[in-house]
Amino acid sequence: MKISSVHFNNRRKGFEIKTRSQSYWFPYVKLDIQPKSGDKVLRASVDAELSNEGFVYALESGEEGTVHIEQVLEYNRDPSYMRDILLYKLTLEAQKRVNTSPLSKREVIRRLGTSATQLYRLLDQTNYRKTIDQMLLLLNVLDCEVDVIVRAKSA
Repeated sequence: MKISSVHFNNRRKGFEIKTRSQSYWFPYVKLDIQPKSGDKVLRASVDAELSNEGFVYALESGEEGTVHIEQVLEYNRDPSYMRDILLYKLTLEAQKRVNTSPLSKREVIRRLGTSATQLYRLLDQTNYRKTIDQMLLLLNVLDCEVDVIVRAKSA
């Protein structure tokens, strides 16, 4: 996801980040290099070196920092980003289970009713075009039980 613009607000102590489809808020307290009392953000700009997927900011004290769009999406609990994180975790677990399963890959493919190519796509953690349903089916074939736990956010 590309950042189209970033603006800072020293009064509200945060950044407003705009993408093509949405605006996000990111507070100073989440920065790696935070402005201290009396130290303000002087400038912030989209970083072309990060392919417009991050921004840099400079403080009055001369310190500089960088924020990646993933930090912003995680802070704002963006639903599509959270889905991708869940899919990534399920994929890593499926990779471990396939490697330790007594079932051969051919048997896993047969039980899934799919092709070897599709199995390798499911096991590719960089592929986000698969569905959570497909991952749950794969984990079920590998004799895994997946539980979803809903709990209050911790502070």
